[in-house]
Amino acid sequence: MLHLNQFRNINPNHTPMRIIATLFILTFFTTLSFAQTNNPTQTNNSKAFVLGVIDEIQSTQLAEKRILNIYLPEGYKQEDTIKYPVIYLLDGSADEDFIHIAGLVQFNNFSWINRVPKSIVVGIATVDRKRDFTYPTTIEKDKKRFPTTGHSDKFIAFIEKELQPFIEKKYKANISGTLIGQSLGGLLATEILFKKPTLFNKYIIISPSLWWDNASLLNQSTNILQSTSQNTSIYIGVGKEGLAPTDVPHVMEVEANLLTEKIKKTKNKNVTVYFDYLPQEDHATILHQAVFNAFRILYPSTTDNK
Repeated sequence: MLHLNQFRNINPNHTPMRIIATLFILTFFTTLSFAQTNNPTQTNNSKAFVLGVIDEIQSTQLAEKRILNIYLPEGYKQEDTIKYPVIYLLDGSADEDFIHIAGLVQFNNFSWINRVPKSIVVGIATVDRKRDFTYPTTIEKDKKRFPTTGHSDKFIAFIEKELQPFIEKKYKANISGTLIGQSLGGLLATEILFKKPTLFNKYIIISPSLWWDNASLLNQSTNILQSTSQNTSIYIGVGKEGLAPTDVPHVMEVEANLLTEKIKKTKNKNVTVYFDYLPQEDHATILHQAVFNAFRILYPSTTDNK
């Protein structure tokens, strides 16, 4: 037994600190052990969200490979006998218009909406839209500013002779086709409509850049369109666009209206054109709303989908 004086010689803080340290160590390892027991190892169960497929076509007409972003409708099976309409989308890169246009198609496929028939969407990824979407211009300033322009003839040949046969052979596509183009893409869609209207059954032309080459396309003949026996539906949508980027003033919504009137003058009973003015939208914002409206107008009832 310690004598009282011996007890007094012991550091009064020594023993409590050792006890506290011991308790801390025991508590830490107990907590760690408990945590390991109650939190099993986390596993990574994340998966890629697949919206469609990426395909590639070697083009002789364009002398290059082109990327295709393709949305396949729900229930699509290669072994089935069902064939689907195809919607061809200009400016169809993943970081351009492909994702939200495919979304609009998918939305309108819902059974409780059933507005647009289940369709394949082919987004043609952009390489050089000024080269591919414009015909030769006589405006010297534009030739200098955009030296690659003026080769829409090659791109149209690519669509007709390579792209459409490729899609119809590889995918379960029927002969019904829709073309969507905005801005310079709308210019190209208009050129195809005037020169080779039977390439598509439906044309969705949005904010077309008809100002190109001083709006010379509006002066071109529509004899082919006038004589076509194919049922062709055309939607022309335009927002509050204002003046075009030209030295000679061109008002884009006015020229879109002139395009509509030019098509109406063909008086072809097989050709139907709809003009849609969206004053709350501009050149940057119009596409999504206009395509939604186009689907509503071009597919007016669910009976068209059966």
